[in-house]
Amino acid sequence: MSGTGRTGSGHGRLGSVLSGLAVAVGCVLFLGGFVWGALLYQPYTVPTDSMSPTVEPGDRVLAQRIDGSEVRRGDVVVFTDKVWADAPMVKRVVGIGGDKVVCCDTEGRMTVNGEAVEEPYLRGEEPASPMGFTVSVPEGKLFLLGDERRTSVDSRSHLQEAGQGTVPRGAVSARLDAVAWPLGGFLERPRSFAALPGGISEPGPIRPVLASVALGAALILGGAAYGPLAKLAGRRKQPAARSSATADV
Repeated sequence: MSGTGRTGSGHGRLGSVLSGLAVAVGCVLFLGGFVWGALLYQPYTVPTDSMSPTVEPGDRVLAQRIDGSEVRRGDVVVFTDKVWADAPMVKRVVGIGGDKVVCCDTEGRMTVNGEAVEEPYLRGEEPASPMGFTVSVPEGKLFLLGDERRTSVDSRSHLQEAGQGTVPRGAVSARLDAVAWPLGGFLERPRSFAALPGGISEPGPIRPVLASVALGAALILGGAAYGPLAKLAGRRKQPAARSSATADV
């Protein structure tokens, strides 16, 4: 009987050590993920429907902090420019310095440097823009459009101004990676821009950040639950042990 007691005690001590280790590792992953995310990402609430259906008004998005030099065609970015009401705005980059952006071709598509661009993020079968335009993007500038091309106030609204509605790369502060609430998933980079010089940007580290937070939370909950579950299991074994001892007598 004494041997059985030592075995049970040993198992209990091992379980306690493992549960404590799980909680400790979970805290590191959970808090580390949050700190990592806070350093790289900024939350932003989309104020208008100009980027529908990609993001809707009121959506809470996660935008990776980036430098303007990291921007590529197809990116959905947060930027602030005095000409654009001097307030943070969300638009899609469709042209960078040196590009010639034209709309529309005979099939209603926008072209960049003569290459037609398929835009699957637009609604239905509508043309890339209800109004035609031709823009030569100055070096160091960006040409931006909303995905809701019928009503979006974007670079097309500033075509008559200096720079033809373009904004400096330095105006960009972040690039959208995911819709956090309501749960909308990750924003994919449009492959239609990949063949153009410079290609498209790589996704930010949002997936490993979220994985770290989720795994950390699971380890913390699992480790914390071990003690109560072990005690409950012990209470259930005690009556069975007493019944066995009575039967032996």
